[in-house]
Amino acid sequence: MHADRTNRAALVLLAILLIAAGVLGALLSFGVFGDARQHRSLIDNAVGQYFGAQSQWLWPVIAVAAGLTALLCLRWLFLLLFSTDRVGDVGIRGDRSAGRTTLISTALTDAVTDEIDNYAGVHAARARVIGDASSPRLVITTTLEESADLPELRRRIEDQAIAHARQALDDEHLPVQLDLSVTDRRAKRVS
Repeated sequence: MHADRTNRAALVLLAILLIAAGVLGALLSFGVFGDARQHRSLIDNAVGQYFGAQSQWLWPVIAVAAGLTALLCLRWLFLLLFSTDRVGDVGIRGDRSAGRTTLISTALTDAVTDEIDNYAGVHAARARVIGDASSPRLVITTTLEESADLPELRRRIEDQAIAHARQALDDEHLPVQLDLSVTDRRAKRVS
C-alpha cells in the first residue's frame, strides 16, 4: 500500500463526511425537514437515554472500535513515515545458467552519483533505484551550476552515466528518470 494514495483517500473520505454533516445541519436549521426539527437541539436527550439504557454492551463496543481506529491510525502513520519504494538488491538479467547475480542498489547509485559528480559544471548529483527488484527504475537528480552547458551535460549523463548503469544491470531498456536543476552556487572542487 502506498502511503500517499492512502493519505489522499482517507482525507477525501473525512472531508466528504464532514461536508455531509455540515450540509445536513444547515438544512435542519433552515427548516427543510419541518418546523418541529428546526427548533430541536442538535443532540437530543434521547441519545443520552439510549446510551444509558444500552451501556452494558455499548461502551465495550465503542472501546473496541476506538482501539481498532487507533491501530489503523498507527499503521497509517507508520506507512507514512517509514514507507519507501526503494529497491534493496537488483537482479542482473544476463545469462542465468550459472546462477543468479544480484547487485546492491546502493553500489549502483553510488557509482552513478560519483561519475556524474565528476563532470564539469555539476554542483551535486543523487541517484536512487525504485520499483521492485524484477523491474527497477533509476531516478537521477542533478543540480548544475549556472555556467554549465545544459544540453552537453544532459547528453553526457545519458551517453555515459546512464549507459554504464544499463550495462552494469545488463538491461539496455532500464527506465531512467533524469531531473536537472540549476543553482547559482559553485561547486567546491579540490584538485
